[in-house]
Amino acid sequence: MSESGHEAPVDEASADEASVDEAPIDRPVYLTSCIVLGLLAGAAVLFPESTASMFDDLLAGIIANGSWYYVLVVTVIFVAVMLLAVSRFGDIRLGPDHASPDYSRLSWFSMLFAAGMGIGLMFFGVAEPVMHYLSPPLGEGSTVDAAREAMKLTFFHWGLHAWSIYAIVAMILAYFSYRHGLPLTLRSALYPLIGERIHGPIGVAVDVFAVVGTTFGVATSLGFGVEQINAGLNYLFDVPKGPGTQVVLVVVTMLLAGVSVMTGLDRGIKRLSETNIILAVGLLLLVLVLGPTVAILQALMQNTGGYLSDLAGKTLNLYAYDPTDWLGGWTIFYWGWWMSWAPFVGLFIARISRGRTIREFVLGAMLIPAGFTLLWMTVFGNTAIDLIHNQGDVALGAMVEADPAVALFGFLERFPLSGLLSAVAIVMVLVFFITSADSGALVLNMLSSHGRDDTPPARRAFWVGVIGVAAIALLLAGGLSALQTATIAGAFPFSLALLAGMWGFRQALVIDLAKRDIILAGTPATAADGWQAHLRQLLSFPDRDEAYATIAERVQPAVRAVADEFARNGVTARVASEDQGVRLEVLHGTEIDFVYEVRVRTHPLPDAALSGTADTAEHFRPEVHLSEGGQGYDVADWPQSRIETDIVEQYERHLQFLHTLR
Repeated sequence: MSESGHEAPVDEASADEASVDEAPIDRPVYLTSCIVLGLLAGAAVLFPESTASMFDDLLAGIIANGSWYYVLVVTVIFVAVMLLAVSRFGDIRLGPDHASPDYSRLSWFSMLFAAGMGIGLMFFGVAEPVMHYLSPPLGEGSTVDAAREAMKLTFFHWGLHAWSIYAIVAMILAYFSYRHGLPLTLRSALYPLIGERIHGPIGVAVDVFAVVGTTFGVATSLGFGVEQINAGLNYLFDVPKGPGTQVVLVVVTMLLAGVSVMTGLDRGIKRLSETNIILAVGLLLLVLVLGPTVAILQALMQNTGGYLSDLAGKTLNLYAYDPTDWLGGWTIFYWGWWMSWAPFVGLFIARISRGRTIREFVLGAMLIPAGFTLLWMTVFGNTAIDLIHNQGDVALGAMVEADPAVALFGFLERFPLSGLLSAVAIVMVLVFFITSADSGALVLNMLSSHGRDDTPPARRAFWVGVIGVAAIALLLAGGLSALQTATIAGAFPFSLALLAGMWGFRQALVIDLAKRDIILAGTPATAADGWQAHLRQLLSFPDRDEAYATIAERVQPAVRAVADEFARNGVTARVASEDQGVRLEVLHGTEIDFVYEVRVRTHPLPDAALSGTADTAEHFRPEVHLSEGGQGYDVADWPQSRIETDIVEQYERHLQFLHTLR
């Protein structure tokens, strides 16, 4: 890292060059997190009654005194993400300007969906709409109005607000890591506010909060998942239901998750996520076709309209004039759950989102998953309500109220091939269970390893075990009630760090945009001497040797000549030869350094017929890069004097940029 605290962006080819031995444990984060988690888990196992009582008191205090704060934080996050998407900030890329996404849209969507909400949708897809329909926060249950309001509330809890929390954390982490070379951990979000102190106690505390919050957030979802697996096995095969069976299920699924996490992101999580999204779509279509199809499609349109029209009112509704315990059991729990999951899901989404613009990221990571989630809730929720309200299946409603974990299986029993559908559902819950634990372990490992994921497999497997122990401890300490309380309480310290990180993110974006405006205002023309020379340059497609010859014969002498002139004027400048080119750094102390680099990049031929070499598939361009990434022009036919002039002109723009910050 330079004196100003900024590094060059990591290029695609160099992201994974480091060896496993070069990814050491962040001992302060690792040890402190293990101690805190060990104390909490030990108390839950050794003193379950006292822990459960403490959880109940803590939950009551938060709901009574802190509900307004959770609602305010989520509102601020939602508005901020929406503004980022529609503003000029949306053009900024999460990585260097020349970066391209690492994953296809299908793989990207599959992974963020499986990590983000998979288990929750399986658990609450039937249960929540039915429970709101039978027992709404206000008014009479089991009515048409209650059915309409039930779907609005379900959409509200699972819609844009939830994904905006994930999105803001992911954007902050991806931006500072991939664009400014900082570690892919939560502390990096505070760099604009505290600078190099992120590497001290403050940064350690932030990452410890993230580790603890992530562990309990993932453990909450796994608690729901194991309860649902146990309920399904009990319902279908009379497998005993209780803590003993659930502990065994946690151990078995953690072993499977350990195998997955040791195979790595591309082979483990990616393949499981893609498999599960196919199963999810298949199950969704079957229920849609076998259920009241036309009524479901009509309900989807009306649910979406009702959700959007009531968005502002529901966002800020604290039932101040009609106090109800419903708020704490549902909305505040969800906001706490999403915030507890935000370090985990946000860091995971950041890990798989390098190269996308902020606008593309928001549209992809919010609208698409939220749209699929709302479709899922409509298909399962409205079908279940139709069975109860229109077809008189009161037994289904009683089953959901008695045990939400068995709701999905009782619902599927009403369809043809119910045994097959229930078996598919159990497999889906199991796979979502594994991918959640898998990706959670990946994130915990990165938080405790300076943001690196190229660590020994055993270290990743260790965090799978930590998640499993936390889930078991919370289940033994009070089941779902303890899970809910731990989630809501764990979100509070993280929310404070997140608000500070959002402010720092905004400051960094303002600076980034100011520099972009200055650079675009003076982008150099690529013409050499006259239009004929310019045309020859356009029709020139140099091979690898020609590109590197340009670097050696003209770029390196030009860069060294400019560096020597800086030195004669008392300014520190460094020249570094790299595998792909040559780099000049002009140091500015506490201010942002100037970086000018010419790097050889490979491109496919635009048209083989133009080059006259139809058997050649690619050409090589020595392109100019600044600290933000590639600038889109090359110096292939430039004489040394023109390269020297370009360096000075870009440095002039950098000085103008620094002037706008003072």
